[in-house]
Amino acid sequence: MPGEPKSQTGGAVETTMGNLLRAGVLLSAFVVLLGGIAYLLRYGTAQPGYHVFRGESAALRSVRGIVVQAFALHPRGVIQLGLLLLIATPIARVVFSVYAFARQGDRLYVVVTLIVLGVLLYGLSGA
Repeated sequence: MPGEPKSQTGGAVETTMGNLLRAGVLLSAFVVLLGGIAYLLRYGTAQPGYHVFRGESAALRSVRGIVVQAFALHPRGVIQLGLLLLIATPIARVVFSVYAFARQGDRLYVVVTLIVLGVLLYGLSGA
């Protein structure tokens, strides 16, 4: 709250941030587990060919392709979506930190956190 000292609002921010991280990890684990089960049900008896390396298909190399594959219920797409959710969890934490610092009126930490967010997004963009 704007009128409260930072020490009182800090506990609520830490609790919310912890819940955000916990929910993100649990959701991503659940999605990966569902995709893994579907993958094993469909391809569990197939013999792997380890003598030839086959990377991910082109459809699973972009966020858009992963989302399309996941919503089409392709097991590899669902697994990849779970991994994207896992990657997005700490990014969501940084975004929430910007909001929390701005709400507390801590401009220096807002700027520092925005720089961290920019570096994260730059790194994930593949540039």
